[in-house]
Amino acid sequence: MNKSVTAVIEPRDRDLGGFTVRRVLPAAKLRNVGPFVFFDHMGPARFQRGEGIDVRPHPHIGLATVTYLFEGEILHRDSLGFEQPIRPGDVNWMTAGRGIVHSERVSAEVRATEHRLNGIQSWVALPKADEETEASFFHHPADSLPEFTQGAATLRLIAGSAFGHTAPTKTFSRMCFTLMHYYPQVRP
Repeated sequence: MNKSVTAVIEPRDRDLGGFTVRRVLPAAKLRNVGPFVFFDHMGPARFQRGEGIDVRPHPHIGLATVTYLFEGEILHRDSLGFEQPIRPGDVNWMTAGRGIVHSERVSAEVRATEHRLNGIQSWVALPKADEETEASFFHHPADSLPEFTQGAATLRLIAGSAFGHTAPTKTFSRMCFTLMHYYPQVRP
């Protein structure tokens, strides 16, 4: 094993009310990676007509959530009044700060058809000085995010800075949240 690898974490299944995610963080061996304190992979899942995710309204404080989809659509609603669908390649960044309530569901239009969902969501701890900041929500469409080639990989930067690129996502600490951009012809 490479000496720079400190832990190998196997994801654990967590039920979110009829929908299972694979949770990587937190883990017994590793509570966080930098500011990332939760990391969930949702899907890939196929829903029949009339089905979909229904994460009911729930509160957050002292952190930010970042949601990115590879496939499908989720409708975000929050106590600030935002109602925003997130689609593949988009990023939703919600800063909870002193408090926010939000839900994540599938819209009636999407629910009316058979559909798929595949994506990630991470919770990012805010620095102590920013834990009580005003709540906010920002949506960044796929075409606003830097995509670039580094070696043989095509990468999409969804938060922070890397390799001379900076994502438009407002963060509160130095970070790099980069994904290898998968094209349908190379997906496993």
